[in-house]
Amino acid sequence: MNDVQVLEARQVPLGGMRSLEVRRTLPHKDRSFVGAWCFVDHYGPEPVRDLERDGMDVPPHPHTGLQTVSWLFDGEIEHRDTGGVHGMVRPGEMNLMTSGHGIAHSEVSTPETDTLHGVQLWVALPDADRETARAFEHHAPDDVDLTGDDGGFAGVALVFLGELPGVDRSPVTTYTPLLGAELRLEAGTELTLDVDSSFEHAVLVDSGDVTFEGTQLKRGDLACLDPGRSQLHFSIGQFPARLVLLGGEPFEEEIVMWWNFVGRSHEEVVEAREQYEAGDPRFGHVEGYTGKTDRIPAPPIPPVHLRPRNRRGRIGG
Repeated sequence: MNDVQVLEARQVPLGGMRSLEVRRTLPHKDRSFVGAWCFVDHYGPEPVRDLERDGMDVPPHPHTGLQTVSWLFDGEIEHRDTGGVHGMVRPGEMNLMTSGHGIAHSEVSTPETDTLHGVQLWVALPDADRETARAFEHHAPDDVDLTGDDGGFAGVALVFLGELPGVDRSPVTTYTPLLGAELRLEAGTELTLDVDSSFEHAVLVDSGDVTFEGTQLKRGDLACLDPGRSQLHFSIGQFPARLVLLGGEPFEEEIVMWWNFVGRSHEEVVEAREQYEAGDPRFGHVEGYTGKTDRIPAPPIPPVHLRPRNRRGRIGG
């Protein structure tokens, strides 16, 4: 029996009708997490200069209880946050921001950027660590050659988070065991990768002709596997492929995720929203941002009780 769960992306406008359109696969009604990965947006290649807009400009906005992982294939983004960090997001270089108790940040494409293409990922912090201090880390992984099942060159891996056994390990901080890697695979490749059998795994298809564990995938699909596999098999057709491989130990905690906040209860999220709207020091002020507005206001809380999610979807009251 084929046990690959394929989550199809839904189109979401990021920040309004004239802004970047993203393909979102997590969270999904049938699955909340892959390990502690709780949010997957895939976008581009998207022209960011046209008659109606002049680049991407996301004003300061808040986060709680998570880490953001920014990974680009094309373009360049300027990052500023209330931890005092001013840095650049560039292709093949991973920026990891830990919100801890609270942070705000802005994201603006640089004047030289004509096209944006990449993924924006979130990791839920475990309860024991979610009140940690704000932090930011940058890592530029090496391209590591991969050997195909026929002994020839199959492509390269860039391990930006966690460890891919026998390939590479990222030095950046995680609070649960995780894996994040870009795979660039040659046309005609048959590739078997060793992986940690205690992990859940998922493969996001950016481009190419991809069959994963016997299941043919299309662009934007997120193909998920439960723990128990010590190897993953990829078959690439007549076109080269670019994939993002995610993994992690199953995340057994329940979370409430609404807008940019990750908490544990409705009341906690309401409190975070009220503090952000009141300009509380919990989120601070982003220095150096000069956009059309100084911040993104929080939307109203829905007129329902926000419900927690576990690994398989919504539960609780």
